[in-house]
Amino acid sequence: MATIASRVQQATRADAITGRYDAWLLIGGLAMLAFGTVMVASASFPEAVSNGKSPFYFLSHHVVFLVGGMVLAWALMRTELKDIESWSKLLPLVCIALLLVVAVPGLGVTVKGARRWINLGITRFQPVEVVKLLMIVWLASYLVRFRDEVSGTWKAMLKAILVACVMGAILLVVQKDFGSTALLLAITAVMLVLGGVHMPRMLMPAILLMPALALMILMEPYRMKRLVSYLNPWEDPLGSGYQLTNALMAIGRGEFWGVGLGGSVQKLSYLPEAHTDFIMAVISEELGFVGVCAVIAMYMLVVGRAFVIGLKCVEMRRFFAGFCAFGIGTWIALQAFISIGVNLGLLPTKGLTLPFISYGGSSLLATCAALGLLLRVSYELTRAERQVAIRRGEVAATPQAPEVAIAMPSMNSVRTAADDARAAVTQNLGKLLRRGRSSGGQQRRRVEPTLGKERELDKVEHE
Repeated sequence: MATIASRVQQATRADAITGRYDAWLLIGGLAMLAFGTVMVASASFPEAVSNGKSPFYFLSHHVVFLVGGMVLAWALMRTELKDIESWSKLLPLVCIALLLVVAVPGLGVTVKGARRWINLGITRFQPVEVVKLLMIVWLASYLVRFRDEVSGTWKAMLKAILVACVMGAILLVVQKDFGSTALLLAITAVMLVLGGVHMPRMLMPAILLMPALALMILMEPYRMKRLVSYLNPWEDPLGSGYQLTNALMAIGRGEFWGVGLGGSVQKLSYLPEAHTDFIMAVISEELGFVGVCAVIAMYMLVVGRAFVIGLKCVEMRRFFAGFCAFGIGTWIALQAFISIGVNLGLLPTKGLTLPFISYGGSSLLATCAALGLLLRVSYELTRAERQVAIRRGEVAATPQAPEVAIAMPSMNSVRTAADDARAAVTQNLGKLLRRGRSSGGQQRRRVEPTLGKERELDKVEHE
């Protein structure tokens, strides 16, 4: 029948529609990656030379990890979100296994008193960076599967918090990583609130966790020393406050326009971790206040687009995609805020890199993968918007230009046409159909009704 053929044609056209990657998100991400490569080249060469290596040692490694990150991003951009969601239930076990691998003798590597890396032979890998992304994907899936329970019951909310606390406990006990623990808990809390949990209900777990986190600070002397030096770094500028005081001097020296790219003095073996945790201080010295504002503007662009895309996904009831976008935007925003705050002396010193910009293979791979997943969300969002627009356009256009077909007499087809006509066409067209039905065995013209987008496939096959 012509009706079935037109509906199949309509479904085929809808399935053939492709999406579009968000241009602003792509531009912002690529701009930060390019800017980070330039700043790593500028900030790392004194460290490489002082260690007896090539001036471009860190830059070459950074470029290799950047290429690997872009391959991961491309792979995620080509992966359907439904496939990612189908495997998300197992991610908490994967995360716990990754965090515990560092404790395995021969695999775990201790650097500066912290056992946070896995020895892969050719390089070292920090699993917590991947755990952040996997945790976001699992939380997005969890909020979709238990959306009503999370917003209405304590049990579902506390289950998600408990999973985050277990990972945080492993980070604190095994890896001694307080900064990543706080970041994971903050991401979990924000995603739960965006997923429907009322803010007052989140206050009780937060209040209960605060004494535990404070106890973890008091139990480790180096954490107390960092907290004290943060409050007054100039009290011991050559000891516990050495890193922060040199960062503040670099920021002050940059003034408004900076001393010029490559002109930093503090990176010349004065400022520790100049190409990783404290790269923002080098940016401030070389590019000044203008450079700092440019960096913040790029983060605002990426994070803003992530939340806009997430809101549009939720409005279209694509909750998994929306929660993934919210989680990635929250992660980038919080980690960038903490890293910049540490460099400016607004927060205690923590070992968190500046996303997309700092040197660090694990961080660069994870953030590139997150960007690829976010671009995939934008692609599927625009694809869904186009499919809906085409369906609505066809439905709106059908009454104005009804399809006319010649059909042989058949009791089932006549009865179906008559029933559909009563609901979809005007009174005059209904009269026309009734006159055609009384014309015996002669061929007659039939006006097909409007194709509704809600019609199910099994109903089409029946007709």
